[in-house]
Amino acid sequence: MHQQIGFARAPDGVRIAYATSGQGPVVVKAANWLTHIEHDAAAPAWSHWLRFFSSRSRLVRYDERGCGLSDWSARDLSFDRWVEDLETVVDTLGLERFTLFGMSQGGAVAVEYAVRHPERVEKLILHGAFANGMRTRGPESERKCEALAQIIEMGWGARNPAFRQLFTSLFMPGATDEQDHEFNELQRTSCRPANAARLFREFGAIDVRRRLRDVRAPTLVLHGRGDTLVPIECSREIAAEIPGARFESLESSNHILLEDEAAWPRFQEIISQFIGLSEPAATATASLDELTVREREVLDLVAQGLANREIAARLSLSEKTVRNHLIRIFDKMGVNSRAQAIVRARPVLQASLPH
Repeated sequence: MHQQIGFARAPDGVRIAYATSGQGPVVVKAANWLTHIEHDAAAPAWSHWLRFFSSRSRLVRYDERGCGLSDWSARDLSFDRWVEDLETVVDTLGLERFTLFGMSQGGAVAVEYAVRHPERVEKLILHGAFANGMRTRGPESERKCEALAQIIEMGWGARNPAFRQLFTSLFMPGATDEQDHEFNELQRTSCRPANAARLFREFGAIDVRRRLRDVRAPTLVLHGRGDTLVPIECSREIAAEIPGARFESLESSNHILLEDEAAWPRFQEIISQFIGLSEPAATATASLDELTVREREVLDLVAQGLANREIAARLSLSEKTVRNHLIRIFDKMGVNSRAQAIVRARPVLQASLPH
């Protein structure tokens, strides 16, 4: 996936890093915790998300202040500044009308932006979102929020990933060992412990419940039924308050949907229908001419139904290497899933088999 990285200056002087990729109708993704626009394209948590949106639209995303390539020295990490940063990126790129996508705490930012700028938000999509944070849901939830913030402060920067693994398990309980390891590292590289704890406490104080009824854009709300980080009731409440909102539940316990779970293709289908995104156009690259010998071997095993771990064992590679091969294969073929790659490659693969 090819992307262009740029930097915008917020009114308070903080540098906000943003990235654009793909072509077509514009989709702006409000920032959420634990991203790094330079590393996410190859990260197992985010790469399939970016391929999906970039293959059908012009995706605009940015790192939250204090995280990723944005300024880590930002002093003000408040909700108002998060909304202001979204405004800054949109204005810097001169965007007029677009679909706004927000997940997790980025959903509340997207809601606030949509209320302030109804003329710009054509459609609003929220996934795994909440209108009010943990510190506003009663004493027990407030204590839990503070306990998790202290865990971040005490152990997130340590070499031992035990503290970070707690958050990985909350975000993606269905992850493989390799995905666990990669997300543990993403936490360390995307945000320093002090910033992460400050942000987590600020997330807990979010409350846009009074703004929901003022949203005018057609809205789609999605949530995993077994989400272990943000309860599905949070999205149900959002959908009930936003006029005309559509609610869809997904069969997943992961806050960040994984590529190999059944909920992922369903998520893509619902989003595509809601926005009106078309399937990526088949191109000459689907002939596999641009694939290396190794990439063709990997693709052939994918077509046989093997998982990454099985492919790695068959070819004496690491799972990470297999995943990197798949990322390059998808980019060259103009697809965003294993299923699409198999469909497009099947005629060529069959023709190459010995008779």
